[in-house]
Amino acid sequence: QVQLVESGGGLVQAGGSLRLSCVSSERAFNRHTMAWFRRAPGKEREFVGHISWNGNSTYGADSVKDRFIISRDNGKNTVYLQMNSLKPEDTAVYYCAEDLRLGYFTPSEYHSWGQGTQVTVSS
Repeated sequence: QVQLVESGGGLVQAGGSLRLSCVSSERAFNRHTMAWFRRAPGKEREFVGHISWNGNSTYGADSVKDRFIISRDNGKNTVYLQMNSLKPEDTAVYYCAEDLRLGYFTPSEYHSWGQGTQVTVSS
């Protein structure tokens, strides 16, 4: 079974930055789309963005696309989420997920998930 492990979360002031990492045990990591989702307190899990298997295509949700950058290092089986200009409304548990397909935005479309890392943005 594939394991995904997120790290890099923490407490940051509004306007600050954090970089999340997600390491996958998937042997065919370089064939998988990687995505980030988040769940804020009392809300449903929502799509943040995804990156294609080769890193050539990325897509971000409207709420983050001017502030967050997704990248990957296939040699390290790792995907990153660089979060800049953080806002209190970005406070959430952030999850990475993977799937062979590209272009899906709902959690049910992804077959493997990490346990999440908490990001808290203070005002």
